[in-house]
Amino acid sequence: MNGHWLDALMPHLLVAPILLPMLTAALMLLLGRRMPQSQRLLGVLSTALGLGIAIALLAWVKESGGTGAVGVYLPGNWPVPFGIVIAADRLTAMMLLITAIVASASLLFSAAGWDKAGVHFHPLFQLQLMGLNGAFLTADLFNLFVFFEIMLTASYGLLLHGSGWPRVRSGLHYVALNLMASLMFLLGAALLYGITGTLNLADMAVKIPQIPTTDRGLLHAGAAILAVAFLTKAAVWPLNFWLTPAYASASPPVAALFALMTKVGLYALLRLWTLLFPPTAEGSAMFGSEVLVWGGLITLAFGAIGMLASQQVGRLAGFSVLVSSGTLLAAFGFGQSTLTGAALYYLMSSTLALCALFLITDLVERSREADEPLPPFDMDDESLPFPVDMLVQEEINLDDQEDALIGRAIPAAMAFLGATFIACALLIAGLPPLSGFVGKVAMLTALFNPYGLTDSVATIRPAGWALLILLVLSGLLALIAFSRAGIRFFWAPQDRPAPRLRVIEFLPISALMLLCLLLVVRAEPVLAYTYRTAHGLHQPDAYVGAVMAATVRPGQGPLKPPAPLPVTPAVSTTPLGVAPSALARLRPAADTLQPPAPLQGLSASRSQP
Repeated sequence: MNGHWLDALMPHLLVAPILLPMLTAALMLLLGRRMPQSQRLLGVLSTALGLGIAIALLAWVKESGGTGAVGVYLPGNWPVPFGIVIAADRLTAMMLLITAIVASASLLFSAAGWDKAGVHFHPLFQLQLMGLNGAFLTADLFNLFVFFEIMLTASYGLLLHGSGWPRVRSGLHYVALNLMASLMFLLGAALLYGITGTLNLADMAVKIPQIPTTDRGLLHAGAAILAVAFLTKAAVWPLNFWLTPAYASASPPVAALFALMTKVGLYALLRLWTLLFPPTAEGSAMFGSEVLVWGGLITLAFGAIGMLASQQVGRLAGFSVLVSSGTLLAAFGFGQSTLTGAALYYLMSSTLALCALFLITDLVERSREADEPLPPFDMDDESLPFPVDMLVQEEINLDDQEDALIGRAIPAAMAFLGATFIACALLIAGLPPLSGFVGKVAMLTALFNPYGLTDSVATIRPAGWALLILLVLSGLLALIAFSRAGIRFFWAPQDRPAPRLRVIEFLPISALMLLCLLLVVRAEPVLAYTYRTAHGLHQPDAYVGAVMAATVRPGQGPLKPPAPLPVTPAVSTTPLGVAPSALARLRPAADTLQPPAPLQGLSASRSQP
């Protein structure tokens, strides 16, 4: 029954995640700033509806069965590869669901008052969702650039939301670097178009194996330039120095939403790399895999060291994003289906944990600032503070102050913050029993046992051992960093008033933590889904075939071009600078030219009822 009504909504449901936030943002702009409550309510309803659409798409992909369930929609009703193509497979559905969950949590948290700190928060938030969803759904390179620019333009405004010199300074760095990345995107896309003659990703995947050897160098140059743009957005080292200042200075709901920004870059890399350079791509097979692996390992190490050196919770969360991005990038670069599937599970867990951590950061800072700052250091100072045991303590008389022995009651708000902070620490460090541990164990199992429980023995590459060591060390350093931060903020010797926690702040954080717990309880079916997703990515024939086989809807073709203007006989039709005799010699050859193969079948497909 469910599959029946989902099939009835397809394929038009595919374009809903793009149109819904776009129309919502337009309506919010029409309402104006005079109706902030209406904008807030409209944003919550639109985001909730987007969450329902994402769940429906995921259900349709699962019920379609197999690894090649792909939904295709042609918005302009132009045949492939000439028109815009919207496509959704297992990976797309998963990313849409994660985006909807994070957006819902961030928007609910912003209703506590953060959305009033600046202008146009809600329209920019919806445009950000439009760019994110469009980047996941598009199946051609040009529209991927369009949605990237929509996403980045909205993020510029959201980063500056709340004003302040730190946000302006980090925002300028963020804008400058992303403009450079956009330029690299255009250059790389232009080179790939010049080599392949198409911007459709599926069509490009078909033509790349047929490119002659003499043009392989230019193809690889275009792919490398394009990869620089995606690696910048994925925050790979050394292109990641913008991330920590930007994320640490952004308002908590914006930083929580920005946890998806690096995932978009990783998605684009994974999608294009598995499509364009699979093992069957002749001389371009697995191009750039070593760069992805070692770039990810260096980023992982850099993020782990940065976590250990961080003295602010916001910067600690920013470096945690780098650890997650480096881990995923290195795992994707190995090109193993099982390892990619385990990494996708880790992607879900780390994204939800990072989103919750950014939201908790505001509450932790608020509880700290409820009283005088902690001596002897200031939070804005990047220098290492004195150890806690070196702080001057007030002398305690155990006979007069019995509470020093028996303890004190912990307010409910502080207990909630402490519990959620510990949960985020366990998730990011990859310690049991939460989903971060399951994801890391699954990745290591796939790395050292790619053939499953068989007699086959796999040879472990040096990069595999490096990934193992860095995963363990990064977890250890994360545990140290979070333990130190927890002691400073929750086990301080000074008395402070209990922090205030609103219900609207409690709900999104609790929901994210419950989802992380659900990933543990339902680890087996979730891992089965991610393994099938990875299998479909590393064998892209089903995706390519579904996109290339998409047909236009009869009777709903695109608008016909206007008829050409009649040529006046008195006006010469000879091109300027070409002698009539030369033109006569060229005409016989021109008359023998035939239309390209896709155009030859166009008229036949249109004539079918």
